[in-house]
Amino acid sequence: MSRSIVRQSKFRHVFGQAVKADQGYDDIRVSKVTWDSSFCAVNPKFLAVIVESSGGGAFLVLPLCKTGRVDKNYPLVIGHSGPVLDIDWCPHDDNILASCSEDCTAMVWQIPDHTLTRPLSDPVVVLEGHSKRVGIVTWHPSARNILLTAGSDNLIIIWNVGTGEPLISMDDHPDLIYSISWNRNGSLFCTTCKDRRLRVCDPRKREVVAERLAPHEGIRPMRAIFTRDGNIFTTGFTRMSQRELGLWDPTNFEEPIALLELDTSNGVLLPYYDADANMVYLCGKGDSSIRYFEITEEPPYVHYLNTFSSKEPQRGMGFMPKRGVDVTKCEIARLYKLHDKKCEPITMTVPRKSDLFQDDLYPDTAGPEPAMEPEEWLDGRDEDPILVSMREGYVPPKSRELKAAKKNVLDSRPTTRRSMSTLDTNSLPPQLLERLLEEIQNLKATVLSQEKRICDLENKLSQYTNGTA
Repeated sequence: MSRSIVRQSKFRHVFGQAVKADQGYDDIRVSKVTWDSSFCAVNPKFLAVIVESSGGGAFLVLPLCKTGRVDKNYPLVIGHSGPVLDIDWCPHDDNILASCSEDCTAMVWQIPDHTLTRPLSDPVVVLEGHSKRVGIVTWHPSARNILLTAGSDNLIIIWNVGTGEPLISMDDHPDLIYSISWNRNGSLFCTTCKDRRLRVCDPRKREVVAERLAPHEGIRPMRAIFTRDGNIFTTGFTRMSQRELGLWDPTNFEEPIALLELDTSNGVLLPYYDADANMVYLCGKGDSSIRYFEITEEPPYVHYLNTFSSKEPQRGMGFMPKRGVDVTKCEIARLYKLHDKKCEPITMTVPRKSDLFQDDLYPDTAGPEPAMEPEEWLDGRDEDPILVSMREGYVPPKSRELKAAKKNVLDSRPTTRRSMSTLDTNSLPPQLLERLLEEIQNLKATVLSQEKRICDLENKLSQYTNGTA
């Protein structure tokens, strides 16, 4: 008598569940731009959604706790002069958000902890270097202030947002770039392109180190992401326009590790990867379902787990970093599904009877502290993200100001007044010069003491808000 053997996995029974209606976000005019981005970004503090707006580009930023109906006059972030195409939260500061637009620029924003009372129109820094629309923006996983942008000019630029200066430019792509994904330590990134090639690039050497022609034979757009062990997970289409997923070893692109056909829908599959669980969630534009798979070292390597289905199709999707999930409910992932007029959180949960912390579900995960500075990364250093424990849950820290030395902005502006450093000090009496310097020192000391007082008060406010006081 034969007995079928069921594969053992702690994620085999993961189930998805939409939150109650009053815990969603209603009356959001989601952007109708025809661009295959997620239109949504989320972190443990904020939800950001690209919205429809007249006279330029805008996106909405809401504190996660501000659920329910969104006031139609709620202040937006409105700095771009063209439609916003992509947004991405900084992994090292929950108050820093990058955006890119059809106006050929990318911008970095400091979002205050308190709710906006008026539209935010002043970015911390504006990144100008592309000659056509900028469609992709993504942060380095472990180095502070490193941001990558890709535009329709087929150019990839890596910036130091602390100075607003481009560090690296790459023009190896002959056609439109569909997607870019960093590997775990940020030493490489992989790209998919309209020329049907999958490439692995070393940005500091400014070269393509591996490439594969047509990992999926169809001509529709592909997506690719690095997994934690260095393989590449791809989604695309077959020659018969069936949707397909693949797993590849970039050191040997000849044959796929796994290749699996899914269905005949025409929406591009957006993959969202959980490195801690080695799971990937596939969300198709226009689909009403989310499929999820586990990647293992045993055949068939990519294991189908289950599908979450709902009635309404999705316009886009946001994926919460692991430090933002609720460990007390065995929640291992949370996705934010965009409809035409609302955003609906969906929780992915492992059913467990115990209320105790589940060590096997929550290994240490990437925390908010950067592992290195931009100069160290540029000099060739590689570091994995610094990990934090999930045992006590995660409390987001208070806002830290991003100080950007806007060299590219200031150097292009005419000088309107003379600074102390340009004054002819020989023309000043010594006593007056001493008094001026002394007054400057006193004012600096006063400002520093006030800043420290503000930080202390913000810490107390944050503790009361989070219930830790």
